[in-house]
Formats: sequence, structure tokens, C-alpha cells
Amino acid sequence: MAAFAHWTAIALYIATTAVAARALTRGQQPDNKLLLGLLAGALATHAISLVHILFSPAGYRFDLLAMLSLIAWVVNLLLLILAAGRPLTLLVLIFAPVGALTEFAASHTWGSVEPHQQLPAGIAIHALLSISAYSLLTLATLQAIYLFYLNQQLHNHRPVGATRLLPPLQSMESLLFGLVAFGQLLLTASLITGFIFVGSLFEQGPLHKTVLSIVAWVLYSILLWGHWQWGWRGNTAVRWTLSAFAALMLAYFGSKLVMEVILQRG
Repeated sequence: MAAFAHWTAIALYIATTAVAARALTRGQQPDNKLLLGLLAGALATHAISLVHILFSPAGYRFDLLAMLSLIAWVVNLLLLILAAGRPLTLLVLIFAPVGALTEFAASHTWGSVEPHQQLPAGIAIHALLSISAYSLLTLATLQAIYLFYLNQQLHNHRPVGATRLLPPLQSMESLLFGLVAFGQLLLTASLITGFIFVGSLFEQGPLHKTVLSIVAWVLYSILLWGHWQWGWRGNTAVRWTLSAFAALMLAYFGSKLVMEVILQRG
């Protein structure tokens, strides 16, 4: 079952890429039902394969290739949702082959990967949610930086090469808020599972990480509320995204600094 899902996902991602590329090279909009149907099939079979990759009888995998496959799946799922009402063919063309490549790489790992064998299931789920949340919110931050650059170019009437090929600014902003919303959902689940399964969240060392993660969660919540209620966008959205991400990064790097430098713990 796992092998069938693995190769089917790769084939469907390649077919999705071919449909998107054919439409773009002809300067046409693709058959959206066909494009999204192929992508949905790729995501469904990729999900089945991912379950076997991440959770195996030997333990849990948290290596780079497995995590990249998971993040590629989440990003393609987000594109599937957003592309239902927006022209995002170019982004599908970019990320569908990424899905195929990471799915192949995670299943055919170069070198041996030792799964975590003694990790409780609750801790493993918390770790997967945390890694996924950080990764998506990192992508959202990169998207925010790009939107700031794009806004500056448009404000100065200097649109440059690659920007002409990308979807409209409104669609790119929708992608930003989609990434933030998905990342915030995963961050919420990560915090909840942390409170349930990790007993040391409020001890001296992890306390800094916990508090800063909650601060980041609050800032992302304010950003999403401001967008949906008051139409925040543009540089306002960029500033809130960068501020929230700074808190999130401090949650990790700041806690490492406190534990390893100030408290001098390994």
C-alpha cells in the first residue's frame, strides 16, 4: 500500500506540473477542475505515504528529508485551497514538482536514518506539529519580505522581471495570510499538545521558550484578526508578520541562549 501510494503521488504531482506548464506556455488558463483534481489526488496519496514515512514500527522520523516532504505536502494543500478561487497556476507549477521531489527523497533516503524508537507518541506528535508550524511560519516570513519588496517596487513604479510572471499582488497577499493561518493553526495544536504531553514546559529552562511561543501566538492572532476585521494588508501585515516571527525565533534561539550560556546547561 505504501509503495503504491508513493509512486502514485509522484505520478500525479508530475501530471499536475505538466498540465500547469502546458497552460502557461500557451498563455492560457488551465482546466481548473483537471489541475486541482490531479493535485488533490497527489495530496491524498502523498498523505498515505507520509504516514508510513513518519510513523513506522521502528519509530518516528524527524530527519530533514522527512520534514521537507511534510512541509511540501502542507504548502501544496494550501495552494489547492487557495487556487479554487484564484489564478495560482504558476505557484502550482513551482510547488507540485517540489512535492514529487521531496516525496521521492523522503522514501529513498540517501544514507541510513535512525528513527526515534523510545519517543512517546504524544511527544512525537508535538514535535511534528512544532516543526511544521515553524516551517510554515518561516515561509510566511519570506513571503512577507518579498511582498514588502514588491510593494516598494510598485510604489516607485519599477516592477522588475520575475514579478511580472507571478500572480497579482492580491493573490500573493492571500498566500501570505494562508501561510500565516495554517502556521497559526499548527502552532496552536503544538502548544496544546505541549501542555498535554510535555510536563516541563514551565520549568526554569523551557519557561522562556513557552512564554515567547505564546507571545508569538498572540501576535499572529492579532494579525489575522486585523486582516479579517479591518482589512490589514501591505506593510502593516509585513510588520506584524516579522514581529511575530521574531518572537517565535527568540522562543527557540533565546531558550538555547538561556539554557546553554546563561544557565550553562547542555
